[in-house]
Amino acid sequence: MDQWHERKRPVCLERRFEFDSYSATRDFLDRLGDFSEAKQRFPDISFGRTYVNITLRPDAEGNDSQLSDVDRCFASEIDALFS
Repeated sequence: MDQWHERKRPVCLERRFEFDSYSATRDFLDRLGDFSEAKQRFPDISFGRTYVNITLRPDAEGNDSQLSDVDRCFASEIDALFS
């Protein structure tokens, strides 16, 4: 979790994952897609040839939503996909 950056406006967690090749990037994106489908939670993703940026917004909806332990756990589970 230490590589995730917490923002206050808008409330979110952000992290950039970097890879040595497009193939490694693609493999991570495939694992992330399968994981997101299984959890039915879909973070914002942008990517290039050798990187993936992920933004997690609070699972709870509303203007006063804050990040929760559920959100941080989801981020940690994404970290495990990178290993």
